[in-house]
Amino acid sequence: MAIIEIETLIDAPINRCFDLARSIDLHQISTSKTNEYVIADRKNGWIELNETVTWRAKHFGIWQNLTAKITKMNSPYYFCDEMVKGAFKNFKHEHYFSIVHNQTLMKDVFIFQLPFGIIGSIFNQLILTDYMRQFLIERNQIVKQVAESNDWKKFIP
Repeated sequence: MAIIEIETLIDAPINRCFDLARSIDLHQISTSKTNEYVIADRKNGWIELNETVTWRAKHFGIWQNLTAKITKMNSPYYFCDEMVKGAFKNFKHEHYFSIVHNQTLMKDVFIFQLPFGIIGSIFNQLILTDYMRQFLIERNQIVKQVAESNDWKKFIP
């Protein structure tokens, strides 16, 4: 099992950051490198507690589908999405938000495990953990850029 923790300091209000982080529309923009898009369930707007979304994306040259469900939410401080169906043995992605010196600290804790026993474990150690860390960092930078500019108005009415 692997754990990735990332902190991103954003010069924007906590409510804005929370809503942008759960915006399906912004997620699709922030993951454009993997051609990620929604194929089922909640298709746009903000994902809410107990809702699911099914994504299709290309990782390592292979098209994959992944269904995630929001299992916990305490707006605007926390939400958690967990894999319901997909390539991982399991994953849990926790999103924490707090106010630090008039800015929002967005913290991701991504816990995941691959199937395939020792082979999955080796692939995870050699390749996947760094790949997922970079994926999350790039996504968070998009959230930060949008939150700190007037672009947030495209995603939050």
